[in-house]
Amino acid sequence: MKKVLIIEDSKVIRDELNLLLTRDGYQLIAPDSFYNIIEYILEQNSHLILLDINLPVYDGYYICREIRKHSKVPIIIVTSRDSEMDELMSMNLGADDFVTKPYNTQILLARINSLLKRTYIDMKASDILTYNDLKLNPLEGNIEANGKILELSKNELKILSYLIKNKGNIVSRDKLMNYMWNSDVFVDDNTLSVNVNRLRKKLEELDLNDYIETKRGMGYIMR
Repeated sequence: MKKVLIIEDSKVIRDELNLLLTRDGYQLIAPDSFYNIIEYILEQNSHLILLDINLPVYDGYYICREIRKHSKVPIIIVTSRDSEMDELMSMNLGADDFVTKPYNTQILLARINSLLKRTYIDMKASDILTYNDLKLNPLEGNIEANGKILELSKNELKILSYLIKNKGNIVSRDKLMNYMWNSDVFVDDNTLSVNVNRLRKKLEELDLNDYIETKRGMGYIMR
């Protein structure tokens, strides 16, 4: 049974999510105190986190950033803040998905199911991949080159592994988005760009510059 942690200060929404997800077979945890929240989250060892932005004590941005210092647990931001800047900031801080309130409960459930499947089934079936000086280890969640090791998010791992497996071939944005978010749920095209740019920056930290080339109007290719 997968454990979902809800970080939400509205009891009405907590109860709604609890009913929705327990009915679908998930175990739900939802704290009603937000002091020492980071320590609490890390102690729970949950499979997925639903995180609001507008919270007492610390906002969701701070919490997301602190979680990512210690854990790769999937995070879905669920918030009434619906600007593009809120979504971009959430993704840049390490969130895996962004859902605005009021949400369709079935769409939210589909996003949760899809993210859990990608995280705990697809990646575990992968082996270590190499490309030139780069080594990607999906099970450890990191990349290694030139004596350095960096951790990647789930989305960054999937993008890089897919491009390496298709090395020498141009991968279209549509094909990559379908691989990343294989569901009927709409995903903004800009979400892929955000993840690719974050991945490029991490490759540059390993002195691997221009490893992912953009073919304008076509897609991406590993150089």
